[in-house]
Amino acid sequence: MLQPVTFFPNCISYPSKCFAHSIAQVTFVHTLGKNMSPRHTIQLSTVLALLGSAIAIPASAATLTVGPGQTYTTPCKAFAVAKAGDTVNITGNTTYRGDVCAIKQNKLTIRGVNGRPKIDAGGKNALGKGTWVVQGNDIIIENVEMFGSKVPDRNGAALRLEGTNFTLRKAFIHDNENGILSGVNTASNIVIENSEFGHNGNGTGQTHNLYIGKAGSLVFRFNFSHDADAGHNLKSRARINTIAYNRFSSTVPGQTGTTASGKPSYEIDLPNAGTSYIIGNVIHQPLAHSNSNLVAYGMEGAGNPSHELYVVNNTFLNDDSARGTFVLIGSKVTKKILLQNNIFSGTGAVTNQVGAVEKTNYRSVAPGFVNRAAWDLRPTANAMVVNAGSAPGKASSGISLKPAYVYQHSATAAARPAVKTIDVGAYESAL
Repeated sequence: MLQPVTFFPNCISYPSKCFAHSIAQVTFVHTLGKNMSPRHTIQLSTVLALLGSAIAIPASAATLTVGPGQTYTTPCKAFAVAKAGDTVNITGNTTYRGDVCAIKQNKLTIRGVNGRPKIDAGGKNALGKGTWVVQGNDIIIENVEMFGSKVPDRNGAALRLEGTNFTLRKAFIHDNENGILSGVNTASNIVIENSEFGHNGNGTGQTHNLYIGKAGSLVFRFNFSHDADAGHNLKSRARINTIAYNRFSSTVPGQTGTTASGKPSYEIDLPNAGTSYIIGNVIHQPLAHSNSNLVAYGMEGAGNPSHELYVVNNTFLNDDSARGTFVLIGSKVTKKILLQNNIFSGTGAVTNQVGAVEKTNYRSVAPGFVNRAAWDLRPTANAMVVNAGSAPGKASSGISLKPAYVYQHSATAAARPAVKTIDVGAYESAL
């Protein structure tokens, strides 16, 4: 199983020496990394992580059990009495209908056990905002399924984030007005990994699979986000965005996968720009969609302090044979973006930004894949793809741009094979 990791300078490849106990240092280390050697950065981060782990969990931390025949019959009853450092284990393969509430305590770990519990809003909401309103800081939620969130103003969320620092793992969030919705908190670092988001949105285009507000950082990795109902598969206003080894895709209208089909707008929307890394993803636009562009950056004013976008070793797929822009850049973005080692498959312009830095990308209406219909996107023999990439360098922050993993379905990842010369795209060839 992949371990949670923090993106330190030089560590987007996730070497084991860069693993940390907490994501809370991300912005701090990112800021200082330019003035520190990698060795010093790792030492400082390790000290911070160890100090954090030493004080975060009280000696009296308890495990609260939820489910039929357990101490607490519903999750919200356990949340109401939990103390900082406690773990709430929710019995899986059980549906908890109408169990909506605010999570007020700090430093809780909430997880499904013995299967995945189903949290059905059941027509109810907490505070007019959603199913679980996360007000506490340093909350971790793992292995839950959440659906059915609706509120009177049509902006409900399965998870409404109002605290500082949040981690979600191994969840399935679907058929809500928003999957996740957060507000302005530049002190907060959000980590979402190994999770699936599908068919969230109310059909207006104003609600999304995920909508991350102006957070300090977002790490979104090893996820499957698909079939948003007219909104975006991922929208983030965070100052730093690391979007790595995910699949963004949608089904054919009328086809049912894990959810109903949707007509998403952007696959990835970063409306306020920010330091953003889009690395090793599969980014697919279906024929039926609500916007012809796949990735948007800085399209709502580019108000974040940094305007650095690195798009490296992704495989883009556009099923609209008439139009599209793969990477759409707002007019107020002040720096040239980097597009390197990407496959752009289908019709449309690569980007609208004049002077964008483009290195060893491959553009084709129909590039060769082992099995496109089955999502085996390893490239077939092609001298312009196989062993044709250029070595990814480092961002100005010092972070390595070299991909180390590949997305595997569903919502997991595997190590990218080590080769002398990297291939173009999100996958290495088997040749």
